[in-house]
Amino acid sequence: MGSGKIRVGILGAGGWAKYGHIPALKALDQFEIVAVSNRKKETAEETAKQFQIKHAFWDEQSLISHPDVDLVAVVAPAPEHARLVRQAIAAGKDVYSEWPLTTSTAESEELLSLAEAKGVRHIVGLQRRMGPSARYTRDLIEQGYVGKIRGVHMTVSADAFVPDMPGRYSWAFDAANFSNVLSIYAAHFGDMLFRSVGFPKKLTAVIETQFPYFTVLETGEQIPNTNPNEVMVIGTLENSGLFSMQVEGAQKHRTGLHIDISGTEGVLRVTNVLAFQNKDDNAIEGMKGDATTFSPMPIPEKYQPLAKSGLDVSAQDMAYLYAAYASDKLNGTSEASNFRDAVRQHHMIDEIYRTSANFFG
Repeated sequence: MGSGKIRVGILGAGGWAKYGHIPALKALDQFEIVAVSNRKKETAEETAKQFQIKHAFWDEQSLISHPDVDLVAVVAPAPEHARLVRQAIAAGKDVYSEWPLTTSTAESEELLSLAEAKGVRHIVGLQRRMGPSARYTRDLIEQGYVGKIRGVHMTVSADAFVPDMPGRYSWAFDAANFSNVLSIYAAHFGDMLFRSVGFPKKLTAVIETQFPYFTVLETGEQIPNTNPNEVMVIGTLENSGLFSMQVEGAQKHRTGLHIDISGTEGVLRVTNVLAFQNKDDNAIEGMKGDATTFSPMPIPEKYQPLAKSGLDVSAQDMAYLYAAYASDKLNGTSEASNFRDAVRQHHMIDEIYRTSANFFG
């Protein structure tokens, strides 16, 4: 790191890399994107040219082993994460993996062990917990705004994973590839929520496949769907209180995000009109004491140093995650979400599947 910057190589040049990762990294002085890789040569070269990135590769190992790369960011589709992360760890590089870390709990546990044995820093893309509204909500709860938590209720609605999809996304049709409403949206929002209110002590769930087929838009081919479209979870929190979580995909009438956190002293409400590609951060409202209606609770400036970056909030959350990693690396701390957090999410999803199967007998 002769320049003093953390030099990043990005594996994958798709929409999320261009919308989220590249703008986020370019907004941070601590980082320099030095390489990008994509299996299609022309895509790698076009992306490098578009964003003024020095190296373009279409062989991922060339990027991983390049001496200019300090941090390997794996932004490829989920089924490729394990292989690419394993290669980065073997090369002794710090590694970021998009969530999900892998398509199975066992493989994610293996990668955690490998990373810790190698001594490399590891990051997982559970970035919603790093956003200003999420950090402020967590602090309000820790400071006793609601008192002892009694009940937590969250609903999430998104238009993702619709039954009619382009063929380029056909890899996601197979439930074994772990890319559906439960594994993506429930995991992201669940991590954000439980990071604030405490993680589940016990849960039970129902998941439902409400659209029996995927239809490939270009051909009209129908493929059986075994992925969940709707998820409902209830349970108890490890600290106190009960919780419920409902996540709905393939909803064209998007209702976004709604969270109520009630306690012995007050109530917090967190909302957003969208669940992804958010222009604005979540709105926070509170009610306590003798109040009978909610009042807005603006997020203090200290939580949002990137407010004037021009980034959409969904990309800005990525920037806060990368900034946390840079701070961890400098100070020996562990604020950025990492592979341990990923393994926790895998175990929660396993329990959701297990209890849902038992529910239906």
